[in-house]
Amino acid sequence: MESIVSNGYDFAAIKADGSVVTWGFHDNDSEKNSSSASDQLTSGVLTIVTSGKAFSAIKDDKSVVTWGDSSFGADSSDIDFN
Repeated sequence: MESIVSNGYDFAAIKADGSVVTWGFHDNDSEKNSSSASDQLTSGVLTIVTSGKAFSAIKDDKSVVTWGDSSFGADSSDIDFN
């Protein structure tokens, strides 16, 4: 493991290969777990931060991936990070 972060409900760990594994309270809640972003978390993740019940990952291509509770900032679909 490279790093592990927690928001008090869930955990996210960056593995040595740059992929992410998540677990915790929202495992069975597809609107709040990482399943919506899982295809973007298979490689290249450099760092993860959390705020409340949401996570953001910065990837090596400078893209940002978000997941978790949308009321805590997990929905970044309307944001242009460029």
